[in-house]
Amino acid sequence: MQGKTVVIKYVKNGENFELVVNSELAYEYATGKRADPLSVLDAEEVFKDAKKAERQSEEKLKKAFGTTDIGKIAEVILKNSQIPIPADERAKMVEEKRKQVIAIIAKNSIDPRTNAPNPPLRIENAVNEAKVNIDPFKPAAEQVEDVVKRISFILPLKFTVSKVQVIVPPDSASRCYSILKRFGLKQEEWLADGSLKAVLEFPAGMQGDLFNEMNKATQGRAEIKIL
Repeated sequence: MQGKTVVIKYVKNGENFELVVNSELAYEYATGKRADPLSVLDAEEVFKDAKKAERQSEEKLKKAFGTTDIGKIAEVILKNSQIPIPADERAKMVEEKRKQVIAIIAKNSIDPRTNAPNPPLRIENAVNEAKVNIDPFKPAAEQVEDVVKRISFILPLKFTVSKVQVIVPPDSASRCYSILKRFGLKQEEWLADGSLKAVLEFPAGMQGDLFNEMNKATQGRAEIKIL
C-alpha cells in the first residue's frame, strides 16, 4: 500500500482526538474518491495521544460526538481536520492537478492571434514562467480562471463559451446547486414545483464534464439543453 502513516488531530470541547491513518487513503477520502472512513485507518481506535498509544475514553467520545461508533467519529474528524500530506506526495498531487488544469485550458482555448489551438506545452511553459501556484486539494476546473488571469500577459488566450440551460428536479435541486455554481451559474429560477431552472456559461470543452456530473447527481433526470 502506498502512502505513509500519519496522525490526524482534532480538538473539541478542549479534548484531543487523534486518528492514525494512511495519508494517501485519507486524501482519497477527503477528495471524494473513497467513501468508507474506516478504510483509511491504520488503527480502528480514537486516541487521546496516538504517539503514546493512549486511547480516548468512551465517555469523552460520547460527549464530543454523541456516539462511540468509530466509523461515525472518523467521518467527523476527517471532514473537519487538515490532512497532513508528506512533501513527496504533495508534490505528486500538485503535478497531477497542474496537468489537469493545463489540459482544460488547452482543450478549451485558442490563440486569438492565429485562431489556432494552444499546445499543452506552450501553456505549461506560461504557467511555469508566471510561477502559478496550484492547489492540490481544489478541483482543477475551479482553478482555471485564476490560472488564465495569471498567464494571459504571457500567452494570449480566447475561450469558446457554451451557454446551457439545466432544469434540476426538486429532490436534487439543493444538492446540485454547488455543481451549477462551479460551472458558471448566470441565471437561476425556482419553479413552482420546486425544480431549479438555471442558465450556465462555461468553456465549451467542459460540456461533457457537466453532463456527467449532473447525470450522476440526479440519476439522469436533469434536463440539459444547449442554448
